[in-house]
Amino acid sequence: MVKFFTEDIKFEFKQKLQTRKWLKFVAQSEVRKLGDINVIFCSDTYLLDINMKYLQHDYFTDIITFNYNEDDVISGDLFISIDSVRDNASYYGAEFADELNRVIVHGVLHLVGYDDHTKEEQKQMHSKEDYYLSLRNQVIQ
Repeated sequence: MVKFFTEDIKFEFKQKLQTRKWLKFVAQSEVRKLGDINVIFCSDTYLLDINMKYLQHDYFTDIITFNYNEDDVISGDLFISIDSVRDNASYYGAEFADELNRVIVHGVLHLVGYDDHTKEEQKQMHSKEDYYLSLRNQVIQ
């Protein structure tokens, strides 16, 4: 089950049912089962604190994914900075909702096993994001 929460910000995510359906599709397409995924929307400051405390990284990011997978069942926590998503949407000329969906599926793809440390991995991750974003509207119908 995918659940949605907020920490330290006021934010209402209105696409809960559609996103659950879409993420289930993503998991199944990657030959995985959807377990418990918590999507936690927060501020840049909140996410920076997590990044420093748990990963020893002193920089801002749009998402941090904690993986709790067991076998082929993907589970985890996706901490998403709404501040960074807004900034990135503006920077890339994207709609906020589209950028938010990109970041959400990015986190799920990390749970599936994709990484983005190298240029090649980043290219593959971006390609997967684009693919699942292109199918989102069809899946949620």
